[in-house]
Amino acid sequence: MSISILIVDDETDVAELFKRKFRRELRNGDFVMHFAYSGEEAISMLEAEIEPIVMLVLSDINMPGMSGIELLKDTRARWPDLPVAMITAYGDPDSRQKAHDAGAADFLTKPIDFVKLKNKIAGLVHETED
Repeated sequence: MSISILIVDDETDVAELFKRKFRRELRNGDFVMHFAYSGEEAISMLEAEIEPIVMLVLSDINMPGMSGIELLKDTRARWPDLPVAMITAYGDPDSRQKAHDAGAADFLTKPIDFVKLKNKIAGLVHETED
């Protein structure tokens, strides 16, 4: 079974970075990645029930328009079983606390350690299946 992930970041080069870092897993069908460039676009994609159904959202916190924290709150309210992990360049305690209080499944800081991220993804997805 493929793990379907929605990655939300207003920086368009992030999509290419994820595709490059997960090249083997994408080619093997272990992961399917969808990309949204704003919180609003992510909500539209989730409402449209993209296939395969998203099992995890990875979202930047600082984005124009709907912030990652606002996306997190909206997602948790509408899809309470869908884990959302926050990614940010700002790993300050205030950002961590806001993400935790809003229900973030995890909090990752940039630059992303992709080896750790791959391990965390499996854990985050399997926690919601139990």
